[in-house]
Formats: sequence, structure tokens, C-alpha cells
Amino acid sequence: MQAVILVGGEGTRLRPLTFTRPKAMVPVANRPFLEHMLAHLRRGGAEEAILTLCYRPEAIRSHFGEGEGRGLRLRYSVEPFPMGTAGPLTLIAPLLRDTFIVCNGDVFTDLDLAEVVAFHRRRLALATIVLTPVEDPSPFGVVETAPDGRVLRFVEKPRPEEATTRWVNAGTYILEPEVLRWIPTGQRYMFEDGLFPLLLRMGQPLFAFPSRAYWIDIGTPRNYMRLHRDLLQGMAFSPLAFEGVREIRPRVWAPPDVQVHETAVLRGPLLLGAGCTVAAGASLLGPAVVGPRCRLGEGSRVAEAILWEDVILHPGARAEGCILGQGVCLHKDAFVGKGCVLADGVVVGEGNRMERGIALAPGLSLPPRSITTLDPFP
Repeated sequence: MQAVILVGGEGTRLRPLTFTRPKAMVPVANRPFLEHMLAHLRRGGAEEAILTLCYRPEAIRSHFGEGEGRGLRLRYSVEPFPMGTAGPLTLIAPLLRDTFIVCNGDVFTDLDLAEVVAFHRRRLALATIVLTPVEDPSPFGVVETAPDGRVLRFVEKPRPEEATTRWVNAGTYILEPEVLRWIPTGQRYMFEDGLFPLLLRMGQPLFAFPSRAYWIDIGTPRNYMRLHRDLLQGMAFSPLAFEGVREIRPRVWAPPDVQVHETAVLRGPLLLGAGCTVAAGASLLGPAVVGPRCRLGEGSRVAEAILWEDVILHPGARAEGCILGQGVCLHKDAFVGKGCVLADGVVVGEGNRMERGIALAPGLSLPPRSITTLDPFP
């Protein structure tokens, strides 16, 4: 079985984190997100994955190579310009020989792919769209289906009172190579408002597979943090999330080389990366993830936050409800609070206090006590 992963996007909704790395390389549970996707595809029976790249392609290609040691072969295709969700398939059409899977590169799911492929084949479908239920379908396009799963109608962004279903496109498709003949070459083209409505109008066998498996689009800071909470609390599953770690305290997972002072307070669920050091009197309150080689100084505090690699918290610094990119440094008594996103290499000087969702671009340096934006409301 072949799979195509669409990882060419710039990750604009995750900026400023994606200014320095493609979204597929953003860490989830201290591993690039794409590693979780590849493990999921391998479990579902994929033997080869073709990655369609556009933004910062070398960051992905240099990390993954040809898939050595990952259980499936990797190939790459670089788009000359952003070609949408369906357009990139025209560049790899000669490689697609049989039924294949297509996955959006910003969706985390534990969907049973083998079950979907079996459904697709039983229905003799040309294309099968995986659906997921949402509470409010109005921001999405809903998909109306017959009892056997055949697609009857697409309704774009219905008002809540007008929605006839809560099932929306989940960004995973099972396709036959024949669909490629209807995708125009050399231009941007979409599955959602191009190919699938066309197949429906033509009366082709287009089906949908409703699934209640875990599903989330990680493309926003809010959802990115939510995925970590769900993984740590056991609501989502990835075989890689806790690989190579052990439980050093109740619901606190870490590799063998972490150094945690006996007076540090650790309240799970927490995941610590390799080479972390936690000094005396520091507090880590979960759900939180601390990346490799982070250094948490005396009396520092991390609560419900995600820290990437090489983050430094000086004594008394606090990171609560935020995301700190690689190499971020919080000096003494600095506070970064709920909703803030600090990109790689940001330095926050002593005594700064930030909240209200402030986002800082890579490499910025704040002088001591230059910002006080603490929200007065709890």
C-alpha cells in the first residue's frame, strides 16, 4: 500500500513557530509531528510514503532520508509553487500504481486505516473520504451521505440551524489511480472544492467513511497544545509518544539521563526530554512537555506548557499555558503566561511579564522589565 502525505504548506496558522521549520517538523511529544504520521501509516499497512514538499523541503528530507529504520520507504516530490491539496498528485502520477492513501500533513488521528481501505474496496469506490463529527459544522464543509456511504451532497459552511449533518471532511482519503485523470496539471487544485464535487457531478462512485476515531488539526497553537494534553492524558494514542522513556514518578515520564533535584515538585502528566535538568525548588505541573536539554533553574515553574529543545528558565522564571520554541531563554523572574507563543531563540529579560496571547518572532530579545501585560482577570 502506498500513501501520499501533503506536507508542502507554510503552516501560517502556527506562526511564529513555523518561521524556522515546516509544520511537519514541529515537535509533538518531543518528536517531529511527521514521525507520528509515518508510524500511523505503517500500522495501517503502508509500505511506501511519498511526501509532497514545498516550504523548507530540505528540513524534512535531511531528517528522514529514505526512511531507513522506519519500516517504510520514503520518496519526495517538491512542488514548484503551492499546488493545493490535489495538484501535487499530478507530479507523482507515474508512481501511483494501485489503491493509495492521501493524508493532510496537519492532521493527527488514530484512525484504523486498514478498516477504511477494506470499506473502500467493498464499495468498489473510486474515492473514499473519511469523515469526522464536529460540534459546530458551520466553519466546515459537511458531507451528506446515503445509508451505504455514497456521497449525496457537499454543503459548504452551513449555518448551525441549517446543517443537516455534523460529519465533515477529516482530510484522509482512499483513492484509485484513475482519479488522477481529472486533476488538471500545472496548477493549484483542491480535493475539497474541485475533484470531489466533480466526481459527484459525474456520478462516479464517491463514498464517505464516518469515523469517531481521535482527530485533530494541529495547525493552530490552541489545537497543538490540546493534542499534547490529550496524549498525556491518554485520550489520544501514538506508539511513539512514550517510546524510550520510563515513569520516574507517578505519571511523569523521562529518559534515563534526566537530572531532577529531590526538592523539585513534579505533578503529572509530564513528559521530559533527554538531557533535561530540573534544579532545586523548581515546579513542573502537568499536562506539560519539556523538550530535550532544557534547563529549569531554582524556583522556576512550568505549568501546562510546551517547551521545545534547549529552553532555559533562570531562577524564578515561569512558563504557564504557553509554547516556548527552541533555545528560548527566560531570565530571572520573567513570566510568560497563557496563550503566549515564543519562537526559536527569543530572549526574555529579567522581570518581564507577558500574557494575553503575545507572540514573538524568532530571535527577538526583550530588555529587562520592558513588558508588563499580565491579565488582571484570572
